[in-house]
Amino acid sequence: MASLKPTTRLQTHEVINQPPVLENINLYNFDAALNEAVNREGGGWAAASLHALGERVGSAEVQEWAEQANRNPPQLRAFDRFGQRIDEVEFHPAYHRLMALGIEHGISACAWTADQGGHVTHSAMLYLMTLADPGVCCPMSMTYAVIPTLRYNSAIANEWEPRILAARYDQSVRPADEKSGVTLGMAMTEKQGGSDLRSNTTRATPLPADGAFELVGHKWFCSAPMSDAFLSLATTDAGLSCFLVPRWRPDGTRNAIQILRLKDKLGDRSNASSEIEYHGAWARLIGEPGHGIRTIIEMVQGTRLDCMIGSTALMRATLTHALWHCTHRRAFGSELIKQPAMAKVLADLVIEQEGAVAMSFRVARAFDDAHSSEQAGALARILTPIAKYWICKRAPGFVYEAMECLGGGGYVEESPLPRLFRQAPVNSIWEGSGNIIALDTLRALKREPRVLDALLAELEPARGADRYLDAKIESLKKLLGAGELDDASARYCVESMALACQGAILFKTAPSYLAEAFAETRLRANPSFTYGAFRGAIDTAVLISRASPAN
Repeated sequence: MASLKPTTRLQTHEVINQPPVLENINLYNFDAALNEAVNREGGGWAAASLHALGERVGSAEVQEWAEQANRNPPQLRAFDRFGQRIDEVEFHPAYHRLMALGIEHGISACAWTADQGGHVTHSAMLYLMTLADPGVCCPMSMTYAVIPTLRYNSAIANEWEPRILAARYDQSVRPADEKSGVTLGMAMTEKQGGSDLRSNTTRATPLPADGAFELVGHKWFCSAPMSDAFLSLATTDAGLSCFLVPRWRPDGTRNAIQILRLKDKLGDRSNASSEIEYHGAWARLIGEPGHGIRTIIEMVQGTRLDCMIGSTALMRATLTHALWHCTHRRAFGSELIKQPAMAKVLADLVIEQEGAVAMSFRVARAFDDAHSSEQAGALARILTPIAKYWICKRAPGFVYEAMECLGGGGYVEESPLPRLFRQAPVNSIWEGSGNIIALDTLRALKREPRVLDALLAELEPARGADRYLDAKIESLKKLLGAGELDDASARYCVESMALACQGAILFKTAPSYLAEAFAETRLRANPSFTYGAFRGAIDTAVLISRASPAN
C-alpha cells in the first residue's frame, strides 16, 4: 500500500528505525537469478518487455491494485434484479486492471506467438505478475495452457486460438465471438473423487443436430468461473472424455452452467474459485471419446509449469521484503543484515530461491525445445512433476521464514507478508497434490524408459564438479536402478531427484560460490532442517548482495 505522509509529529515518540516503503522499484532489473535464467534459456529477446513489466509490477500503483483486489474479493451474483438467473461474478476494478496488465503484456499468448523462447518468456512474465498478485495469475495460466488441448480438435482450435493470441483483456459478459479477447478455465474435479478423476459422474449425452453434447453433473472446483469457456471431463458411452464448455450457446443464450457458490479459501482471495453444476450445458468434444484424461493432461502439464514458477516467484517476493527490512532495520547496535545469525538465514533463503529459479526455467526451456527434440520432450515430462513437487512443497516454509525476518510487523495485515503466506500452500495442492505428483513421477519412470535416460543425461555433465553432488547422483542412480521403487518410496525418490537436478543445474550455470553453497547446505550427508542452521562455511555477504533489492 502506498505510504502516507504524517500530518503531525507524534507527541509520545519519534518514528525511527523503520524501513522505507518498498515501492517504485523495477522488480525485473535487480533480480540477477531471473535475468540470468531468462537469457540463458532463450528468452533474452524479450528483455525490453520484461523490463517494462518489472517496472509496472514494482510500482506503488500496481501494488495498491493488488491490495485492493485482495481486500475486496469477488462476489457471486446468481440472479439479476428481475430474478433472471445470470451466474456472474463481480470483481473489484483493481482485479480487472491487473488482468489487463498481465494479458496485454502477452502472458497467455507469447508462448505460442514467439519465434523462440516462448515458454521461457511466458514463465518470466508470470513470475513478474506473481510479484504483483498471484491470484490473477490463475486465469492467465489456464488460458496459456489450454492451447495444446484445444489442438486435439482443429475446428475448435481455429475458432478459439485467435481469441487467446489477440492478447486482449475483455471483461464484458457476452458471447466470445463478440469480444476482443478471451480467457479459458478448467473444471475437472468432483466432490466424491478429487484427484481421482475416473470416479467422476458427470454425464455427456450426444445431441443429434450438430455433433455437440449436453453435460449434466457437478464440479467441485472451477477456478475463474467468469472465463469464456472451460475444459471439463464427462463420461460418454466410450468412457471419460474431454469437452469444451463455453459460457454462451451458439444461439447467443447463456449456457446452462450454474455457479452454486464461491469457495471461501485460505488465500488466493482476488481470484474466484467456485462450485458449479451443468444442467444440460452445451459442449463440444475434444480428442477421442474415452481418452479425456490423456487429452486434458496436455493442459495440466502447462499449469504445473506455472505452479512451480508461481511458487518460485512467491519466494522471491517474500525474500525481497526480508532483505529490504533487514537492510534498513537496526537492532542491538547494527543493521540486522550484518548480524551473523540473520545473515545465515537470509543467505540460506537466497540459495533456496536460486535453486528454484534455475530448475523451473530449465523446465520452461525443455518445453520450448520439446517440439524439435525427443530428449527435451522426455526431460519436460519427467522434470515437470519433480520440480512442481519440490518447489511448491518448499514454498510455505520459505515464506514463513521470510515473514519471521520482519518480526511482529510481518505478521500484521498491513504488511503484504500475511497475504503471501496464505497464498503459499496453494500451488502444492492445485494440479495434483504431493502424493499425486510423486506417484505420477514414478509412473513415468516405469512406463516411459526414455524419461530416465533424459534425466540421467541432464545430471551427467555436472559429475566431477563437487563431491557432495557426485555422491547424490550415485545414490540416486542406485535407487533408480534397483527396480524396487514403490508407492511408499515415491516422495523420497522425487525429493532425491529434485535435489540432484537443482545441484546439477546450478553447477552448470550459476556462479561457483552459489553452487558450492547449495551443495554445502543441501547435498552433504547431514543437511540442516531449518533455514540458517547449516554448519558449513559459506560467504553469506556475497549471496545476500547478489539478491538484495537495495543494491
